[in-house]
Amino acid sequence: MDKEKVIAAIEAKFDELKRALEVDDLAKIKELALEMHAMVHPAEVSGLSEKTIADFVLDYMMEGNQNMIVPRETWDVDLKYAGAADVTICWQFWHTYRIEDLVSNILMVDGKQIFNADWQKRIGTSISDTGNALEPNELMAWSKAINASELRNYMIEVGKNTRRIISELSLEQIKSMVPEEWVMRILEEGGVTTDFRSVWLLVFWGRLTVGGMILTPMTSHHMMHLPTSVDKILENG
Repeated sequence: MDKEKVIAAIEAKFDELKRALEVDDLAKIKELALEMHAMVHPAEVSGLSEKTIADFVLDYMMEGNQNMIVPRETWDVDLKYAGAADVTICWQFWHTYRIEDLVSNILMVDGKQIFNADWQKRIGTSISDTGNALEPNELMAWSKAINASELRNYMIEVGKNTRRIISELSLEQIKSMVPEEWVMRILEEGGVTTDFRSVWLLVFWGRLTVGGMILTPMTSHHMMHLPTSVDKILENG
């Protein structure tokens, strides 16, 4: 994979989407949002014919590398609120898709998140939150218990559901802020914990418009995590 070329294309699409969100062309916003979303998710989510940066990392995880240690990300602000600076590949996917599930369903449309007791059992996760506050030893124990195949299934369902949500948004929704009670639902439903390294996410998300959520949790947040895994995979040959 030509990492630099792939990332440059994603960054260019992100800039297009950011500019589109500053005007009122709903069709263009949706078109670019779905294109950007497709570029940072497995091809199965959108039906792309070519594999994506997410497929590159996901395929490696599915080859038995779910516990490979990678840098969490390079965004220093977020790392100040992290339980562990180094994480596993499966944690990266759990973290980004739990956030996408929570934000797209609860904050963007006041709906029902996909994750439930059945998914928790299938994936084998001891937590329901985004995993922000896990200490290194806790994170590794959690990671070893994860069923990678079911985590992958969850990721695909979340991604497809997000695309449906984006396609059905109105311009009024995209421009709007969300009510505080929607934000607090995430805490009530176990999406974050009361640990300051977890609960700060509610403050961050609560300051975003729905358009801002498309820019961050739905798209660019994945690119805060995927490149560090790509680097480690390439380093390992």
